[in-house]
Amino acid sequence: MQELLKWTLNAIRNDDMVSSLIEERKFDWIPLVANAISFIMEGKTIILITDVQREWFGRYIITSINNIHLDRPIIPIANLSDIYPHLDIITNSEKIDLLNDMLSNSYKDNYFFWYIGKGSDKRVDIAKREKGDFIWIFDEELSNSFPLKSDDSNLDIQLIQLYKLFNMTLNAVLFCEISLDR
Repeated sequence: MQELLKWTLNAIRNDDMVSSLIEERKFDWIPLVANAISFIMEGKTIILITDVQREWFGRYIITSINNIHLDRPIIPIANLSDIYPHLDIITNSEKIDLLNDMLSNSYKDNYFFWYIGKGSDKRVDIAKREKGDFIWIFDEELSNSFPLKSDDSNLDIQLIQLYKLFNMTLNAVLFCEISLDR
């Protein structure tokens, strides 16, 4: 089995569809993806949250992560806006606590957040409260997150490439091609 860093570098270099941006920022990417995939391997459910502008990307992830043609185990994932369609009324820590209580009861505390969006969006506050979540944040530097620029003309392409690399990594772990040992 290869180690994750070596495997990731080879995957980036051998796939024309994955940007060298990730290679340049591999030390930001590797710990985050390793943590997220470790959670998946432990059986945790992904609770996906996006800002409003990236809702299309959230739908893309939800529909493609368990594509029948992938021939792999089904990954437990749910879009938070489908679970609780009133996300925009969650404006303070008390309401976030109530939402977390509902999620804890529903998922038996066996979930983690995957947030994709602007740091200025109030939805990020839901994910920021938990340590170890998978956060792709725009226009902000946040520890344990993967920062991107929302004004980058290639942002949508970068999101698709990041997702592709995440999905390739998930496959490699599921099929014991790489180890997440850190």
